Amino acid sequence: MKNISSPKFRPVWCVALVATLLFCFDAAAQTSRVGGRNTRAATNAPSGPVVMLRHPNIILIVADDLGYGDLGCYGQQKIQTPNLDKLAAAGTRFTSFYAGCTVCAPSRSSLMTGQHTGHTRIRGNSKDSSLAAADSTLAQCLKSANYKTALIGKWALGNEGSPGLPASKGFDEFVGYLDQTRAHDYYAEYVDRSDSKGVLRRMIQNGEGEAKTYIPDLLNTAALNFIRINQPDQFNGYRPFFLMLAPTIPHANNELGARMGNGMQVPDDAPYSSEPWLQSEKNKAAMITRLDKHVGEILDYLRERRLDTNTLILFTSDNGPHSEGGVNAKFLNSAGPLRGIKRDLYEGGIRVPLLACWPGRIPAGKVSDEPWAFWDLFPTLAELAEVKTTNNMDGISYMPTLWGGAQTNRHEFLYWEFHERGFQQAARMGEWKAVANKAGEPLELYNLSKDIGETNNVAAANTNIVARFEKYLRSARTESPQWPVEKAGTGKGTNAVENAGPK
Repeated sequence: MKNISSPKFRPVWCVALVATLLFCFDAAAQTSRVGGRNTRAATNAPSGPVVMLRHPNIILIVADDLGYGDLGCYGQQKIQTPNLDKLAAAGTRFTSFYAGCTVCAPSRSSLMTGQHTGHTRIRGNSKDSSLAAADSTLAQCLKSANYKTALIGKWALGNEGSPGLPASKGFDEFVGYLDQTRAHDYYAEYVDRSDSKGVLRRMIQNGEGEAKTYIPDLLNTAALNFIRINQPDQFNGYRPFFLMLAPTIPHANNELGARMGNGMQVPDDAPYSSEPWLQSEKNKAAMITRLDKHVGEILDYLRERRLDTNTLILFTSDNGPHSEGGVNAKFLNSAGPLRGIKRDLYEGGIRVPLLACWPGRIPAGKVSDEPWAFWDLFPTLAELAEVKTTNNMDGISYMPTLWGGAQTNRHEFLYWEFHERGFQQAARMGEWKAVANKAGEPLELYNLSKDIGETNNVAAANTNIVARFEKYLRSARTESPQWPVEKAGTGKGTNAVENAGPK
């Protein structure tokens, strides 16, 4: 453990004896120097009263391509997700929560910056995109409030040599994938790692063509070790932690899928081995159940150490489900009742699960249909940490909604844009949803309160509502040289079209 009142007492990282022991201190670092003597940190469950923190620990789990209908608590019938279902029962389940975009990088950029895709810097999947030095992030905000911060998993907002590295954007620790394409490989040769000094290293995990270390298992071990090492106690001044865990499950290994027809990598397909499904579908289900097991391990640790009453847990996904790697999203009903999947601006591409749990603070067993989105998480968590945010955000704080109260400050519109198929836009205003699949073409209009599956375009009967959307969409965005407005299929002037393959 670490006494933050004295800067000379810093944790000593051990050399990893096995690949799965990331973030693991050696025996000497299991003690903290207090008053000139060493006091060994407790290894068993704590005794005595729980010290309530002024600011809670925050664990934000962002799955990859997990659909609105992939969890039992959202209606899934075939895939077993008992731990996430228990999390939903212990907290609040949100049914109108939205990702930042319908693909990975812009969605995560929206989350990190508090801006929707009409303003955030990264608006599409491009290997050359990076957050800039001027971009303020959620991690930097929480770090300024004395949070110990870590990102474990997929980053996708700046590769090596860019200004968008996790260490430059507020994360004290990082283990995972910088590059989102390399993150397709569940048995990657190495994971990237940086510490509080910003030193970037490669941690070798598998030989070429070797399937020894399953990276999601490794990442969850790293997450548990980060929590163990940084749990608030008297030795670190009861400093809270912020952990963003971004596993790659259930994203497909697109390259493997193109070669073999099955890009859903998992050590085994239990408990679905005997199901009469395609192997790829069994693997996908097994991946999601494995993710559920990982979440269960974190929940168990928090409860055993009595950290749960001081920890806010948020679980969500970066966009809708895919039909890649040999699977079809319809088979497991991954989008639930929603139309569309990943790369669509219909609800199935952008509406995602959100579970929020903080025992004693967030209502248990509640279901909320309040519409909000990724870009609202930054100001919401900033308010929780009592940090003022800048004025260039599109997000607003949804703390009242988290607490189960009335949300008096709401968005008039929620906005998305997408560039891989030309220029597409979508917006939500109350119960109304507008979709523009091609620049310059008429808007489609849907009433989500009556038609959650967006099956009935009612634009012709609601011209006044369409006019309001048209006016809003003209002013919803700022121009970006990398992500300009284009006619569908032109393929000019943007890396989005050049890199429009699966990400």
